[in-house]
Amino acid sequence: MVPFSVLDLAPVPDGSSVGDALRNTLDLARHTESWGYRRFWLAEHHNMSGIASAATAVLIGQVAAATQSIRVGAGGVMLPNHAPLVIAEQFGTLATLYPDRIDLGLGRAPGTDMATARALRRGLEDGDGFPRDVIELMAYLGDGQPGQQVRAIPGAGTHVPIWILGSSLYGAQLAAHLGLPYAFASHFAPAALEQASEIYRQTFRPSEHLEKPYFMMALNVFAADTDAEGLFLKSTMQQAFANLRLGRPGPLPRPMENVEATFDPAIAAGVAQALACTAAGSPDTVRDALHGFITRYGPDEIIITGQIHDHEARLKSFRIAAEILSETRASQEA
Repeated sequence: MVPFSVLDLAPVPDGSSVGDALRNTLDLARHTESWGYRRFWLAEHHNMSGIASAATAVLIGQVAAATQSIRVGAGGVMLPNHAPLVIAEQFGTLATLYPDRIDLGLGRAPGTDMATARALRRGLEDGDGFPRDVIELMAYLGDGQPGQQVRAIPGAGTHVPIWILGSSLYGAQLAAHLGLPYAFASHFAPAALEQASEIYRQTFRPSEHLEKPYFMMALNVFAADTDAEGLFLKSTMQQAFANLRLGRPGPLPRPMENVEATFDPAIAAGVAQALACTAAGSPDTVRDALHGFITRYGPDEIIITGQIHDHEARLKSFRIAAEILSETRASQEA
């Protein structure tokens, strides 16, 4: 019985404003809570005109305030951009305001270009500092120790659940070593998915945080009434990835017919590989694809994302996915 969650980037569609994007995120959170999703995660990106979730902790607080019970968190915070104490204080504050509802997923990429990473003023000279920063952050969120000179207030004693995020073997090894849950970014970088999941499970060391491995995989879902409509919605994400590879990121593109015909073959191949973990089409097609991914990879949880230009179509896609996954859960329970 695989739980299902949401990954949102507060996308800014072409023709809309950042304010529209943030309001749409709050609306999506309220709907997905009512549809049975377990978590609503937001991802940190910077200097990207199509993504409005840069101030991740601030937006998490707004989503938590707009909902009642769904877990809300970061998927993730890019820790090299921040001092661990600052993140401990931010998420300690959130956990104090919304007890037992806040998650903290951590990544080691900057979530932006190098010029912006320099503007963030953290850690470019120390690429090996991520494990140390994770351990420091965990200590701030744990119980205070005698003689501890620096404490996170709020933060100390909140024990905010920490996840390691990744798209390579590095994150899998670190999560296993520290005994933490692991989320793989298969929605845009699926190449190492199978190997990373195996390494994580085989080398996991039980800890005070987690007794056995807990593996989450990310999937793109573009669900609609028909296969043609679902593929039409997917074309937005295909264009966004092509634009990113061509060095011209921007607002979330409008969908278009026959999008592959507009790509250079090399770009088309790269986009197809990046979006390999995608379910797009009618409810039956999406159901088959989701069942296939779950059967093949055996995740403990899946987290769904869908960069869809039209907000109402995005809501419908997440609703269809929830209905499919709820049906699966009901049949397994029966």
